[in-house]
Amino acid sequence: MSISEMHFADSSSLENLVMPSALRDRVAVVTGSTGLLGRQHCLALANAGAHVVVTDLDLAACTRVADELRVEYGVDALGIAADITQHGELIALRDRILDRFGKLDVLVNNAALNDKVEGRDASVPVPFEQFPLEQWKRAVDVNLTGTFLCCQVFGELMASGRSGSIINVASTYGMVGPDQRIYRDDKGRQTLFKSPAYSATKAAVIGLTKYLAAYYGPAGVRVNTLSPGGVKTTQDEWFVSNYSERTPLGRMATPEDYRGAIVYLASDASSYVTGTNLIVDGGWTAW
Repeated sequence: MSISEMHFADSSSLENLVMPSALRDRVAVVTGSTGLLGRQHCLALANAGAHVVVTDLDLAACTRVADELRVEYGVDALGIAADITQHGELIALRDRILDRFGKLDVLVNNAALNDKVEGRDASVPVPFEQFPLEQWKRAVDVNLTGTFLCCQVFGELMASGRSGSIINVASTYGMVGPDQRIYRDDKGRQTLFKSPAYSATKAAVIGLTKYLAAYYGPAGVRVNTLSPGGVKTTQDEWFVSNYSERTPLGRMATPEDYRGAIVYLASDASSYVTGTNLIVDGGWTAW
């Protein structure tokens, strides 16, 4: 069989790959949980038996995802709006979790600002030299400081219980520089320069993870990073083609491709894994 004839598993088969019951009766909170990957992380955790706290900025969206989890998987789910850059809101979120569940076992730090290829004005790409300082500061505030604050508030809670798993979502661009060529359209026009703030903050998240793995290890709390590759959504075909040609597996990820990794890092299947960056990128960083 040639490479071009190979078939990949469709999303319907992925339900069998996320270890059902691996997280039964555990409590997980996912930040940025109403976005594309955040919702998938919630679905994966609920499918594995976890009770899930769905948190993002939009309360109505959080409630919709929580309702979906209850109906689809029969778990307890709670939708709560919170701004991860605000320490007081995280304390209030922690207290709501304790009131409802009495504990917390898993934290997925997924919330982040990212440059989107789809649905943007591609006529004015912003090179590094012109990147606005305010955008830099906002990305640091959300992507890095927000992760730091969540780890402070919820890591302390887990450490007091002598167990837990923190999963910080980073990116391939936290390890390698963006290949700006993939943002050139089929006419050769540069439609986007990937943000320097995104790369810098995601690299910092990987460093923070290693610090916290060493710090919280004696308390029985594991801290790992998940670094995903690009996900196919509604991007133009020229971009999908550019990205796929740059990837050894020859395709972008599906939204479901990270479910198994999330459950693995959250569950006892990774009980001796901490301080690790789990790269799930179709081979993007292999060359």
